[in-house]
Amino acid sequence: MNILITGMAGFIGHAVARRLAREGHAIVGIDNLNDYYDITLKQARLADLDAFDNVRFERIDLADGEAMQRLFAAERFDRVVHLAAQAGVRYSLDNPHAYVQSNLVGHLNVLEGCRHQQVGHLVYASSSSVYGMNPKVPFDTRDPVDHPISLYAATKKSNELMGHTYAHLYGIPMTGLRFFTVYGPWGRPDMALFKFTRAILEGQPLPVYNHGELSRDFTYIDDIVEGVVRILDVVPTGHPEWPQEATTPDTARAPFTLYNIGNGSPVALMDFIRAIERATGKTALCDFQPMQAGDVVQTWADTEALFEVTGYRPQMSVDEGVSRFVDWYRDFYQC
Repeated sequence: MNILITGMAGFIGHAVARRLAREGHAIVGIDNLNDYYDITLKQARLADLDAFDNVRFERIDLADGEAMQRLFAAERFDRVVHLAAQAGVRYSLDNPHAYVQSNLVGHLNVLEGCRHQQVGHLVYASSSSVYGMNPKVPFDTRDPVDHPISLYAATKKSNELMGHTYAHLYGIPMTGLRFFTVYGPWGRPDMALFKFTRAILEGQPLPVYNHGELSRDFTYIDDIVEGVVRILDVVPTGHPEWPQEATTPDTARAPFTLYNIGNGSPVALMDFIRAIERATGKTALCDFQPMQAGDVVQTWADTEALFEVTGYRPQMSVDEGVSRFVDWYRDFYQC
């Protein structure tokens, strides 16, 4: 297939592109290579994809409507994997306009491209952050998500609403994936594993928020990629027979659905830190701090719906996944 991957220089985009390229698909990847974090890491990910003759990269900003129109006009995409976004909960407190441009305007440009080209299936990244103040665990896609606590989360919920609208109006098959705390080699420097590993190896204190009373549904990158690749061929058709008021993802009249994509087994933050200590052979200097604005105490994915349609469950243990990351980190940074 001819597949567009947005955010190909990003953590998940790079991994998905590598997997689909190995399977022989023609990949067109775009990214704006912004400086939210170290651009040399993004460039290294792209360089890692140079080995594939069936991967082509174009530097395009999602918010550039004219460039996006030209891209879709020049290609016939069978699938679109839309992973590009301005990431990060805390950064949205400092630079909200970046989220509007990338996550709202950019998402609209992708929807418009898919609309005019009648793409066979759009799979896009949502986030576990949409659950916000939801007290019920594990998080289920049928749960109400009306109380986001960060602008980032609000934009991701908006992406889902925009997606349903376009699926309903124009019949675009569309699947949203709510990612849960992805980690592993080539990861993002703003994520906990990257920051904690760096601090531990350098003998620096690491900030531990809510005094360590946090848990996350940490999900290894290979498990995420497997879920994304499998869902590409699970094309939603909608349920025209359902009444108009049936609006949950599994009863939508439009060809639209949502899935959690996570490990399905939350890990206490202090246990995660102990896994990094074991992998590095060093002791963490924990600087316990209060809860951060925009953060949540726990995340936990109900992944049964995704398993039912893909037959896949995550395989990687936290100890093994953290060990693989630390090995990659030491090799990449020669430390």
